[in-house]
Formats: sequence, C-alpha cells, structure tokens
Amino acid sequence: MRYNNNRNYNNNSNYTSSNDKPKAGLTVEVRNGDFTKALRIFKKKVQEAGIIQEVRERQHYVKPSEVRKKAKAAGRKRWLKKMEKLEGAMPMDVKRNRRKF
Repeated sequence: MRYNNNRNYNNNSNYTSSNDKPKAGLTVEVRNGDFTKALRIFKKKVQEAGIIQEVRERQHYVKPSEVRKKAKAAGRKRWLKKMEKLEGAMPMDVKRNRRKF
C-alpha cells in the first residue's frame, strides 16, 4: 500500500489567489446599476436551467408508482387536448357520428 507523502493538502497550485477562480454556477452581470434587468435575466436563466423545478421535485420523496401515475395522467391530458383541438376543426357531420368512449 502506498501513502501520500504530500503534506501540503490545502495548496491548490492551479490558482494563485481566491479572485482568480472561475465563477461557478449561474452568474449575471449588473450593468449601469440596472438591477431589475439583471434580476429578470437571472430568473430566465434559472428557469431555462430547470433549477426551480428540480428543487421542488426534491423537497419530498415521490414513489415511482406515483411518478408513473402522474406521467400517465399528463399524457392523457395532452391527448385529450389534442383530440379537442382536432374536433374543433372537424365539420359538424363528422362530430355527430363519432363514437364516444
């Protein structure tokens, strides 16, 4: 077995100071003191990255069966919405003769 003889564990040779480290995560630069615009841009970036959705999903455990149930319900809702949209484009005669499920 080999041991690490390097005793200087905290020395990170890649950076000379804390100011040289690259910025991690989402960042937005505030220009000309326009904080509201920077906040809008930041919120858009967070929304696109899906961070809020992930946090909400991780707040509590959801059983796999519940996940499948929700996904199936969402698919059915999308399908019904699509069928409703198609029925709106159909002539009245076709609508009357359709079978109801």
